[in-house]
Amino acid sequence: MFGGRPSAVSVPFTRPEAFTTRPTLQGTFGMSASTHWLATAAAQSVLERGGNAFDAAVAGAFVLHVVEPHLNGPGGDMTGIFVTADRPEQPIVLMGQGPAPAGATVEHYVNEGLDLVPGSGALAAAVPAAVDAWLLLLRDHGTWELDAVLDFAIGYARDGHPMLGRVGTTIAAVSALFQAHWPTSAELWMPGGRTPVEGELVWNPAYARTLERLVRAGVKASTREAGIDAARREWREGFVARAMVDSVQSPHRHSSGTDHRGVLALDDLAGFEAGYEAAATVEFRGHTIAKTGPWGQGPALLQTLAILSGFEDRFLDPSTELGAHTILEAQKLALADREAYYGDTDVPLDYLLSEDYCAGRRALITERASHDFRPGTVPGREPYRPPLRTDYAPPALAGDASASAAAGLGVGEPTVAPTGETRGDTCHIDVVDRWGNMVSATPSGGWLQSSPAIPELGFCLGTRLQMTWLEPGTPSTLTPGKRPRTTLTPTLVLRDGYAVAALGSPGGDQQDQWQLPYLLRTIVGGYSPQQAIDAPTFHTTSMPGSFWPRTWEPGGAVVEDRLGADVIEGLERRGHVVSRAGDWALGRLSAVVRDPETGILQAAANPRGAQGYAAGR
Repeated sequence: MFGGRPSAVSVPFTRPEAFTTRPTLQGTFGMSASTHWLATAAAQSVLERGGNAFDAAVAGAFVLHVVEPHLNGPGGDMTGIFVTADRPEQPIVLMGQGPAPAGATVEHYVNEGLDLVPGSGALAAAVPAAVDAWLLLLRDHGTWELDAVLDFAIGYARDGHPMLGRVGTTIAAVSALFQAHWPTSAELWMPGGRTPVEGELVWNPAYARTLERLVRAGVKASTREAGIDAARREWREGFVARAMVDSVQSPHRHSSGTDHRGVLALDDLAGFEAGYEAAATVEFRGHTIAKTGPWGQGPALLQTLAILSGFEDRFLDPSTELGAHTILEAQKLALADREAYYGDTDVPLDYLLSEDYCAGRRALITERASHDFRPGTVPGREPYRPPLRTDYAPPALAGDASASAAAGLGVGEPTVAPTGETRGDTCHIDVVDRWGNMVSATPSGGWLQSSPAIPELGFCLGTRLQMTWLEPGTPSTLTPGKRPRTTLTPTLVLRDGYAVAALGSPGGDQQDQWQLPYLLRTIVGGYSPQQAIDAPTFHTTSMPGSFWPRTWEPGGAVVEDRLGADVIEGLERRGHVVSRAGDWALGRLSAVVRDPETGILQAAANPRGAQGYAAGR
C-alpha cells in the first residue's frame, strides 16, 4: 500500500502566506456567502430584518435566477443540505432534482437519431424542480411571507441590475444559435439585436411578472403556509406549467445539430414535488461530512475521504507534490465508482463506504499516476463501464456555424476545459443565522443557453437529462420517473453533534474535487476558511464527464499555476497529464462556519472572477 495508517503526531500542512484576498468574516449575528454579491446582499438583508437562514437563502436564490442567468434559472434544479437550530445534529437533504418526463425513453431518443442525450434543447430537460424546492424550504422552515422573500428578485427583474461581463460573454458565444434557431432567446437576451455590455442595466420583466403572479396565487390563503402551497400549485399545474409544456411542442435546434420537440407534459409537472431526504455521511478526522445520496455525485466525496483517511497527514496536504498526487489518485477511484454504481437506483453505498472496501481501494494508489478507469468490485454487481470517449464531434455539426455554437461554450455545466478555459457554470449560496440554522445549496440548470426562452415566463428549461445514458441497464440510464445523477453537491460538516460548516461550489464534475482540498486544509491543516478558499487547487479529468459530450482525458490533471513549478513538475514526473489553468482559475467555493461553543460565526467567498462575496456581522 502507498502510505500507511495515520500517525499519532500530526504533520503540519504547508502554511499559506499571511496575505489572503480578503478577510475571513467573523461575528455573532449572521453570515451569508454566495457566487454573486447581490444575492449575498439580499440574503444578509433578510437576516438583518429578522428573517432566519432559510428565509435568507430563498431570497438570495431567487436573486441568483435574475443576476446569474447564464449559470442557473427557475427551469433548472437544485440540491441543498441544512440543519435547524432545534435539531443541529440532524443534516437534512433538500431534494430539488426533478426526474425524467414520462416520454423520455431510450427508445424515443434513439429513434430521434441520438446516441447521447443532447447538452442543449428541450430533450435534455428534466422536470423543473428548483422553484418547488425553494418554496418547500420556505414553507416548512422559513418565517417570512412569500411576497417579502421574492421582493428582491422581482425588483431586480423589473427595475434592472448591472449585467455581469460573463453573461455577455455567454450570450455572444451562442448569439448565432439564438438568431438562427432560437428567436425567443434572441428577443429576451439580445434586445435590439445586440449583446448587452458589462455594467449595462438589463431587465427581465417577464420573470418579474411570473413571480408576481405566483405571489398573487396565494393572497387569499388563510395561512402563510397555504399561500406558499398555492404558489407551488400554480407553478406545477397553472400558468407556468402550461407555458413550459407549450414551449416544447415546436422542433428546435439541439446541441446535436438536429431539430427535435421536447417531451415534457402537464402530468410530469403536476406529479412532481420536491422533498426531504436523509443525508449520506462519513466520519473523517473527528468530523461528520454530510452529502446527498448516490442519486447525486456527493457520496464520491465521502468515498474519497474514506480512502484518504488511511493515510498519514503528510499525504493529505494539497500544496505538496505528495499530497496533490495522493488526492488526485483517490479521486479517480471514487469517481470511477460514481460512473459504475451511482444513480437513482439501488446503490450499495454502505459497501462502497465500508472500511474494508476503501482499504482495498487505497491499496491501488502507487507513486505513479493511473491512466486507467478502475471501478471497484461489489459482490453480486457488475460495474458499468461507460464508453470512454476522448473526442466526440457529431457529424451533423459539420459546416453548421449555429450548431457549432450550440455545441461550444455554455451548453453544459463543465466549468473548465482541460486548458482551464471557463465555460458554463452553476451558483452556490450558504447562510447561517444567530440561532444556529445553517443551509448550503447549489442551484443550477435552466441557464439562458439551455433551450429556447419561454417569452411569457422569462426563462427556459434545464438540461440535466444529459447526465443519463441511452444504453439500457446502466445505473443512470435515461428512465421515465428517475432522477438523472446530478453533479450538484453542497456539503455540511458536523462535529460533536453540531453543524460547524456549510460549503459548496459550482463546477460540474469539479464541485466535490474543489471542496475536498478545502476540507483537508481546514480540518487537517488548520487553515482559516478564506485561506482554504484562496489556496491553489486542482482536479482530475481522468473520468467520463457528466455533461455532453461525455468525454474524458486519461491521467488528466488540471492545476492552478500557483501550486508551484516544483509541485507541478513533480506531478508530471509521476505520470499526470497536467494542464495549467492560470494562477486564479479553479474553484468557486463559498462557506459559512459556526462554533457551537462560542457562537462565533464566520464566512468566506471565492475571489476568482471577482464575483463571489460574503457578508455578515
